[in-house]
Amino acid sequence: MSKEMLNALDALEAEKGISKEIVIEALEAALVSAYKRHYGQAQNVEVEFNQKKGDIHVYAVKEVTEEVMDSQLEVSLKEAIKINPAYEIGDKIRFEVTPKDFGRIAAQTAKQVILQRVREAERTIIYNEFSAYEKDIMQGIVERQDNRYIYVNLGKIEAVLSKQDQMPNEFYQPHDRIKVYVSRVENTSKGPQVFVSRSHPDLLRRLFEQEVPEVYDGTVEIVSIAREAGDRSKVAVRSDDPNIDPVGTCVGPKGQRVQAIVNELKGENMDIVEWDEDPAIYIANALNPAEAQDVIFDLDNPRACTVVVPDYQLSLAIGKRGQNARLAAKLTGYKIDIKAESDMEEFYAKLEEGDYIDEGEFVTEETVDENAIDSVDEVIENSDMTSDDYENIAFDEEKED
Repeated sequence: MSKEMLNALDALEAEKGISKEIVIEALEAALVSAYKRHYGQAQNVEVEFNQKKGDIHVYAVKEVTEEVMDSQLEVSLKEAIKINPAYEIGDKIRFEVTPKDFGRIAAQTAKQVILQRVREAERTIIYNEFSAYEKDIMQGIVERQDNRYIYVNLGKIEAVLSKQDQMPNEFYQPHDRIKVYVSRVENTSKGPQVFVSRSHPDLLRRLFEQEVPEVYDGTVEIVSIAREAGDRSKVAVRSDDPNIDPVGTCVGPKGQRVQAIVNELKGENMDIVEWDEDPAIYIANALNPAEAQDVIFDLDNPRACTVVVPDYQLSLAIGKRGQNARLAAKLTGYKIDIKAESDMEEFYAKLEEGDYIDEGEFVTEETVDENAIDSVDEVIENSDMTSDDYENIAFDEEKED
């Protein structure tokens, strides 16, 4: 057994990277428990594994006392001196108490400890490996499914794809090869668990990094993604290099680059728009394929705006079930209200009449009146005039007219 044990420990260290010392330490602790189970005594027992010979010895540790009260825990000074004259009261002496059949118990215990350590080591290795892939993309093979998950084989582990992470237009069959986004990796009591997604917006980001070298090296940056998985997505891109067209780069020659992504996502429509530091231009771009004529921001809510489009493009700008406007709002972070040009004639008329405030923002007549009142009060407050004086002046001006 001794040679087999040493060979097993050496192989374990070489193949699994599990330290021999850690296994021996765990083995000795397990053997103490095994001794207690079989022989009913363990409070003063030590187990020692000889790393050179592979032998296992059990020792009972006893304290030297003047008078022995418990022979299992104590030894008299008289008996201790017979062993070694140097012993004194309070010293600890180890007596070997290795049972004749302890080799069989040790072998069983060693097997259990080694298997447990191997499982723990493999779990740690797998967890560390897949933690490195967290927030990244991997290719897997669909294996099976139940009421909760689709199970995807990633090689060393089965990842789980929940219903909310599946694409509604996609049907998964065993042996299908799919690319998945590793959303999170957890180290549970049952071992590592990997959660993957096909609907996560960052799956789109990683696919662009795979298909577009300029996105991978940072020459073209994906600023924002708005996605309704399986149906339609909008991607805002930019580049600091004036010689690079970020949209054209992502689309690729004859649309080859974006088409590869569309094919991977089973026909999901893709709008690639250019980001702009001017929010009005960015919002107009985000409503692609509709063409915006004007973008008017709300003074009361700086993250809200009204976009004016030609009458014939109103339905295109809003999109089926409001999808185009909804995705544009997600992409830009603005609340977007879309109006047809004909509905804005009154608005533009007021602009021409001068009923507007800073940044060309139109206001109602009530707002103008309120602003006028506030201005009058401010003038009176900052002068020596009273409100009666101001009314007299206004009355005199009316008489002159």
